[in-house]
Amino acid sequence: MSLLDPSAPLPRLAIPEYAMALAHVASLRSEDPFRKVGAVALDFDNRVIGTAYNGLAPGYNASPEFWADRDARRSFMIHAEVNLCSLFTRGNVKLVACTTEPCTSCMQMLCAYGVREVYFHEAYPGSEARAICQKYGIHLHQILNSPELRFPTGV
Repeated sequence: MSLLDPSAPLPRLAIPEYAMALAHVASLRSEDPFRKVGAVALDFDNRVIGTAYNGLAPGYNASPEFWADRDARRSFMIHAEVNLCSLFTRGNVKLVACTTEPCTSCMQMLCAYGVREVYFHEAYPGSEARAICQKYGIHLHQILNSPELRFPTGV
């Protein structure tokens, strides 16, 4: 699907697809060369509360050597969901969309913040997110077909 093809009528995205498209754009800001994750939170009027991505703490500039060893740097990376939760308070979020399924810890945190709907694109091996959502009655849904943004040539 091309959203910016001038010859085609623009389809209106469903809210979860809209949120996922924003999460994908947010992921482009990640400095992690191995896994770029984006997330977005919408309020109960479907307004964007915030966008976030995985990365290092603000103001920390890592050397190129830091990025070379994926296993060594993992414990220093702040997940997109953690960064996102710093932007809102409990009970203010209708839904969260993440490019990657939340890990167990991030899903627990989203529960603690009262998030009732979570959408993701890519599955995350080893995550207990599905079991956590089932236990707490949270809607967890995978969106496989995310909108594709294409810009017309010559613009």
